[in-house]
Amino acid sequence: MAQEKSGIYDIQVATIDGKMTSLEEYRGKTLLIVNTASKCGFTGQYAGLQELYDRYKNQGFVVLAFPANDFMGQEPGTNEAIKKFCDLRFKIAFPLFAKISVKGKNAHPLYQYLTNAPAFKGEISWNFNKFLVSPKGEVVGRFGSRVKPSDEELVKAIEAALPKKDS
Repeated sequence: MAQEKSGIYDIQVATIDGKMTSLEEYRGKTLLIVNTASKCGFTGQYAGLQELYDRYKNQGFVVLAFPANDFMGQEPGTNEAIKKFCDLRFKIAFPLFAKISVKGKNAHPLYQYLTNAPAFKGEISWNFNKFLVSPKGEVVGRFGSRVKPSDEELVKAIEAALPKKDS
């Protein structure tokens, strides 16, 4: 039997500090993967993402932020500048990754995977698009830029996707 296309956990990513890793590190956790930017009208969502992370991190939830400069040059900084901005302005404790491209022919393999997920296909429309990934590595939700981290629909989807405790 032919092996299926590799899953999300096989995808290699670089941390904001330039260390290569794979998403295997997050297997079994509920992920909210977000393309971010420091000079966007939605940049304030970093605060809400941090609140979500703080609220659910002990239940197997993690936010993964991927800065991208694909929309009107709203993430022009270096990885070092992005990290400093996030630390100083928002005290971000969730994982930040190296700046990538999230659309077009140069889209990072992670975003090629996410934007081709059944039921959630389609280009990234702007900064702060959010993909919810189950502990099994399946894309189970997609939310646009205007959906705030505190939005009831997003919060309910996260709660429904949290890893189940063994009984």
